[in-house]
Amino acid sequence: MITVLLADDQPMLRAGFRSLIELAGDIRVVGEAADGPEAVRMARLLRPDVVCMDVRMPGGSGLDATREIVTGLDPAPAVLVLTTFELDEYIFGALEAGASGFLLKDCDMDTLTDAVRRLAAGQGMVDHAVTRRVIVEFARRRQAAPPADARAADTLTARETDIVRLLAAGLSNAEIAAELFVEVSTVKSHLSRAMAKIGARDRVQTVIWAYRSGLLPVEP
Repeated sequence: MITVLLADDQPMLRAGFRSLIELAGDIRVVGEAADGPEAVRMARLLRPDVVCMDVRMPGGSGLDATREIVTGLDPAPAVLVLTTFELDEYIFGALEAGASGFLLKDCDMDTLTDAVRRLAAGQGMVDHAVTRRVIVEFARRRQAAPPADARAADTLTARETDIVRLLAAGLSNAEIAAELFVEVSTVKSHLSRAMAKIGARDRVQTVIWAYRSGLLPVEP
């Protein structure tokens, strides 16, 4: 059973999301929070698999809460940012804070539950309306990668590097396997080891790291 914490300042929205999520059968809402600090406290107490986080809440933003949750808990839950604002700046903020996914609040039930499952499985995702340009732009704005990124890149094997590069280029595990003439299970194993070396929690953060570390060029 996947456990979820809902963080939103509007009780009606939380009730709606709870109803939608729990219809899935394999997902259970274990708690609710009305602001950022409460979301942090509840995440520490309940240790959910996924936190569905609103961006703008009183008493501290959802992005600040996301940063605290991601950096302060081990293991940290995946954070799915939900917002009514289809603005790149909110997406950049969510990615910078360490969110693993980003959805608009008007998404349908299947999209929401699929996102929760993907994040719980360590895959990460962004809204279908948000293309790869967001991640590329995010990386471009932060081209000065910290030294730790360069050191981590040096620890990857040639195969791990190839797989991370192909992942960042937008290929699925199956497509990477076909490209490299290996089994999908082999791709998963190499990717898991690579993510552990670079300190990435999921595929989204791995793609961001790949651009920032220079594995893929970022257009000016």
